[in-house]
Amino acid sequence: MTETLSALRVNMYLNETCAADSFPASVEVLAEQELSDQWKLMRLGEDPPVDIWMADNLPKDASIGVDTWCISIDTAQRWERAFSGKQQKLVETTKNLVDEVWINRPPAEINAVTIQPLKFAGRSVGDKLKDLRKKLVQEQARGIIFTALDEVAWLYNIRGSDVAYSPVVHAYAIVTSNSAFIYVDKQKVSAEVKSHLEENGIEIKDYTAVSSDVALLAYNKPAAGPTANGALAEVTKEAGKTSSETNSSINSNHQAEEKSNDLIWADPGSCCYALYLKLNADTVLLQQSPLALAKALKNPVELEGLRNSHIRDGAAVVQYLVWLDKQLQDNYGASGYFLEGNAVKKENHLQSLKLTEVTASDKLEGFRASKEHFRGLSFPTISSVGANAAIIHYKPQAETCAELDPDKIYLFDSGAQYLDGTTDITRTVHFGKPSAHEKACYTAVLKGHIALGNATFPNGTTGYSLDILARIPLWKYGLDYRHGTGHGVGSFLNVHEGPHLISFRPQVRSVPLQSSMTVTDEPGYYEDGNFGIRLENVLVVNEADTKFNFGDKGYLSLEHITWAPYQTKLIDLNLLLPDEINWLNSYHKTCRDILAPYLDEAENAWLKKATEPIGV
Repeated sequence: MTETLSALRVNMYLNETCAADSFPASVEVLAEQELSDQWKLMRLGEDPPVDIWMADNLPKDASIGVDTWCISIDTAQRWERAFSGKQQKLVETTKNLVDEVWINRPPAEINAVTIQPLKFAGRSVGDKLKDLRKKLVQEQARGIIFTALDEVAWLYNIRGSDVAYSPVVHAYAIVTSNSAFIYVDKQKVSAEVKSHLEENGIEIKDYTAVSSDVALLAYNKPAAGPTANGALAEVTKEAGKTSSETNSSINSNHQAEEKSNDLIWADPGSCCYALYLKLNADTVLLQQSPLALAKALKNPVELEGLRNSHIRDGAAVVQYLVWLDKQLQDNYGASGYFLEGNAVKKENHLQSLKLTEVTASDKLEGFRASKEHFRGLSFPTISSVGANAAIIHYKPQAETCAELDPDKIYLFDSGAQYLDGTTDITRTVHFGKPSAHEKACYTAVLKGHIALGNATFPNGTTGYSLDILARIPLWKYGLDYRHGTGHGVGSFLNVHEGPHLISFRPQVRSVPLQSSMTVTDEPGYYEDGNFGIRLENVLVVNEADTKFNFGDKGYLSLEHITWAPYQTKLIDLNLLLPDEINWLNSYHKTCRDILAPYLDEAENAWLKKATEPIGV
């Protein structure tokens, strides 16, 4: 039984917690290393997904308990379809069973809500609500529910620290044609934040009140808001009953005697199933939240902040490379960032000077922390040497991480949260003598990175169409990578932001790139047990000034806003085309010019050497 439950749990984790586009095979390698014999690893694409596994392995007519607060509408409905063929049904549990067995669970932290000022947000709450209500009218909806934390934060111009690496608040929101609500622990709301919200017409309600208010909204008249009472109280009481109380499955728990012609909007991909069950299924608009796209289209102030934060972040990365270069030369006998040669090992170097994946990443965080507006990292730093670099989502642990080795490739993927922007950058370097194969692989990745970043394309083009540009140089050698090539980046919000992606997966076909979006450019190549290579910049989508305008579509291009050198020692110059060499030299010149004011004399001297023109 232990093995069966373990298989179910790990399968559920792999399939439901991780976005398919960001879950490469190398994570399975990591899982194999860390899971005990009690766990059975279920592989994406090879083993059945969790809903199919349960349908096939549980008895006919089985009831499958689920905490409906922990799964989305999409997930629940997909599971219900899988179970219906076996006469199985999904049943809402009254309690979360994990919570029941969690001994000595620490109390929830009371983290303060903060205001994202207009000088960073760029648009007022009033303007955002006005645009949102126009969308409600267009879709004939009288209200909308928000459960995605970044959408609540963006809409109300607030931030928080309830989730590691993402400056969001545990909160819900409901907006109607004439009302706006936030559901949050009121202990987190200062007088200043309370004033900010109330001045924008937002009523602050207790976090736990969202369930009853959604039920009230579902059975209310269109003109009233969730705070209505009186005769509706009995309807709310009835609507709030659990599936066990109504003696029916979740499937039939949300039918109403009276139907309304007005819709309640809920995003099926993010809204939890528990709130959906409070609604009248016949009057729910299941459609992607309008804030997903609105948030992705950055306003001029947000774009300026993103550009500025990436400059400061680039300076921190250069300072880190300068420091790392010196440490490896002084204490490990490395030939260094610029010269090719095997390290002269210094076996007697002081233990206090031991450089590991973790101590190195801590130093990088320190350089970032010294920059203006720094508020923390945007995700756990991937600091990986040698074979660990082939594990795409590798997370080093202080007790088990590897010591840096100047004779092996070192990959670091990292980012930060600044008040004016969120950053994400990956660089791959070698402080010894890279092999010809490593150079060829690095150069192929670089060529794909350049090709995508230089693309010009018509309006309406999706990331699915662009993804191939980053892969063609690798395909030429029979190489590839198993992850997507790009994702959106928030403005002092989530480092992974939709609704757009650059990916080979068909599901991204429907969301075209648009001017003022941000997107990463991060091709890679990974050899299990050997090394990994990835290069990543953040780009801004801009309108392109083309000579012609076929079909009157308008065309778009991409602007790099990440600034840090590519290691020319890892490049096989014979594999680069003249245009690629020219682009690299131009990018490196901009690096020198734009980062110089943020570096001291020694750092600028290092950067000048790192960005010297090649192929001339």
